Amino acid sequence: MARLDKIGIVCVALVYIEAWSQHSLLNAGPMLGAATMREVCIWVQTRQPAWVRIAYWDTALPQQRRWTDSVRTERATGYTAHLRAEQLLPGRVYGYQLYLNGEPVSFPYPLYFRTPPLWQGRSDPPTFRVAVGSCAYINDPLADRPGPPYGGQYEIFESIARLQPELMLWLGDNVYFRETDWDSRSGMIARYTHDRALPQLQRFLATVHHYAIWDDHDYGPNDSDRSFLHKHTARQVFTLFWCNPTVGIDGTQGITTAFSWGDVDFFLLDNRFWRTPNRLSSGQRTLLGPEQFQWLREALLSSRASFKIIAIGGQVLNPLPVFETYARCAPEEREELLQFLDSTRIPGVIFLSGDRHFTELSRLERKGLYPLYELTTSPLTASPFRNADREPNPLRIPETLVTERNFALLEFTGPASDRELVIRVYNAGGALLWEHRLHASELQ
Repeated sequence: MARLDKIGIVCVALVYIEAWSQHSLLNAGPMLGAATMREVCIWVQTRQPAWVRIAYWDTALPQQRRWTDSVRTERATGYTAHLRAEQLLPGRVYGYQLYLNGEPVSFPYPLYFRTPPLWQGRSDPPTFRVAVGSCAYINDPLADRPGPPYGGQYEIFESIARLQPELMLWLGDNVYFRETDWDSRSGMIARYTHDRALPQLQRFLATVHHYAIWDDHDYGPNDSDRSFLHKHTARQVFTLFWCNPTVGIDGTQGITTAFSWGDVDFFLLDNRFWRTPNRLSSGQRTLLGPEQFQWLREALLSSRASFKIIAIGGQVLNPLPVFETYARCAPEEREELLQFLDSTRIPGVIFLSGDRHFTELSRLERKGLYPLYELTTSPLTASPFRNADREPNPLRIPETLVTERNFALLEFTGPASDRELVIRVYNAGGALLWEHRLHASELQ
């Protein structure tokens, strides 16, 4: 897809309307959420009740404006609004303008969103890029424990925005609930409200489409499992602050969902809602639960995508039973999943995970089959695990371990006959740390 700086963008200057008085109403956003060829979700949060509306236009036809419905933000929903831009065309870039109480809000950067291209049967799949990361801790002196600040280098979000990826996939621990937060709905909303207002986040939120899963810290206390008393509340608050395509298996439990962009299918899993306690030593141990596990198997079998990306909060392939790896928490279910992938010979499967406060690329060799890969990427702004080199993951690809704040960029590129995934990992300042290339033909 064409980069924004390669298209006619003079029309986006329309967003520079003087309306500074309205900024006092805006807490965070706008944030782009799930995008389809016909519809895009846009999230906004205000500081008090307000009417919110979005004007949007095809950058090739800037005079033809359309409008979302007006939404009233209320205290009961954390003053959040989910707005739907509809009547869109595939493969286009749209400018947009935020209105609060009927007045336009100005920003020091252009606002734009994208729709996925219609390429099937017409052209090669599009080149596109997905940023990925996990563990975003934003300091809060009122709730943080004593000692050195745990979060830092918030400029990482500005570094990601400069690279202009189409999508961002948050891999869990996207906020960190503290003791003040996880036992009440108002506490959870307060934590999201505090973190989402971070100034360094705003351009990133407004110009990249965001998708998310959760892990323990944005679900409940550390190492939370299915016994967490407030898990349904956590799910409700998650839906207030993210614009995922759907929420949960059949829209009922958990946060599982999926989406497609180009020739890639993304399966976003929930590793908390059905998880048995880590200390359970007998009985059936599970991470995904039978309903989600069955959905994943069937969804993978139905997929015809070149790459099938499975995103989950904790590590899957790492065979060491340490911390919260799959091998420790539910080894029998992990083995069942790997046996399923072996027996069905599903091509193009790659795992994405977070949680560990370091980054590494793992490769699991399989006799007579292509190797399975897992990219673990963490942390964004939480403190790194500096001693990760002492953990002897036998699947770690040499020179891929990163023990500083970082993020990854996945680029899907090349013709249909030779699709390629290029994985690049960057530090908080945007410097490239390492790169690894995988061809779809290697994952057959």
